[in-house]
Amino acid sequence: MIKNWLKNIGPGPLVAAAFIGPGTVTMCTIAGIGFGYALLWAMVLSIVATMVLQEIAARLGIITQKGLSEIIRTEINNPILKGLTVILILSAIVIGNAAYEAGNILGGVLGLETLVANPTLHLVGFTFNGFSILIGALAFGLLFIGNYKVLERVLVALVILMSIAFFITAILTKPDLYAILRGAFIPSFPDGSLLIITGLIGTTVVPYNLFLHAALVKEKWHKKSDLTFARKDTVIAVLLGGLVSMCIIVSATTIQSQDILNGADLAKGLEPLFGSFSKYFMAIGLFAAGVTSAITAPLAAAYVACGCLGWKSNLKSTKFRGVWMFILILGVVFSSLNIKPIEIIKFAQVANGVLLPVIATVLIWVMNKSSILGVYKNSTKQNILGCLILVVTIILSIVTINKVFGLNILQ
Repeated sequence: MIKNWLKNIGPGPLVAAAFIGPGTVTMCTIAGIGFGYALLWAMVLSIVATMVLQEIAARLGIITQKGLSEIIRTEINNPILKGLTVILILSAIVIGNAAYEAGNILGGVLGLETLVANPTLHLVGFTFNGFSILIGALAFGLLFIGNYKVLERVLVALVILMSIAFFITAILTKPDLYAILRGAFIPSFPDGSLLIITGLIGTTVVPYNLFLHAALVKEKWHKKSDLTFARKDTVIAVLLGGLVSMCIIVSATTIQSQDILNGADLAKGLEPLFGSFSKYFMAIGLFAAGVTSAITAPLAAAYVACGCLGWKSNLKSTKFRGVWMFILILGVVFSSLNIKPIEIIKFAQVANGVLLPVIATVLIWVMNKSSILGVYKNSTKQNILGCLILVVTIILSIVTINKVFGLNILQ
């Protein structure tokens, strides 16, 4: 049974790897330090929403054997609406992932720096961060091989490593199980928690994962009968990813200092309380989270760009490689030289904030078209869940735009 399940592991762990990046680790750390177990319910909500949306994306990819961006390009007939949607998708996913890639790489760097000193390289008058180049080279090698099975196995291994590291870290803190259950299933809104709640949901329900999932399932599965495997794969991987995020929140609740702002600080903060082993586990988890996101972000951007522009979505095609190389190289350069493209990141945040409800709306619309999905279209129950999640994505969008522009729409 276990052997059969392992054989049918698909893109689910890659999706989990994509949403548990340095941003998620940092947000969970801040939530745990600031509010203890009180915001665990936001992660439970995020897990359910992600399962629903990712199942839809996987079903669409298997039944149509097309990526989400390809479906949007072919199904939206109004040229103006199609053009605006494609521009928004390219802006949010391709430009956004280019802006965030430096942060993904730096997340892996922070994990390594917690354990060993970071070497520096001096080239052409510039000082480069050695670990950034190392992580960039690792991501480059795996993507350039262009073999889905190799990529899948490496990322699954990293997700397992990350999961074990964060689970052990949480166990070492000897958490209060009753308080965890109360925080997970009884919603509360402590003062000043609104942005953290939306941040926890926003780092889990990620727009680019919908495109990545729909594109990857057709690399793994080609028959409608494989839908059962895809659903199990999605549910297990998203649940595991959500539990990892909850473990980070649990670990962070034990730290009293308010000066801890990311996973690396948390790793160092745990050492005086629980010994050096806790620091090592946390650092390994942070390194794995950074590396997996550094690989999946360029991969997702390449699938999106190729689908939107009508290029061949093949791991070994020149244009596909050109997109992910561009994003990966930008990430390495920005992270090595400590350049923070603030304006680009703000633009990407706004684009992502607008994109999520747009994509949720398009998904619900497409998934009700018998001409595309036949008997596999959404059921009434799936539509109700989808519409509820759409409301959540609209709220997320408003809060994101409010945060970037300081509009004070919500307090």
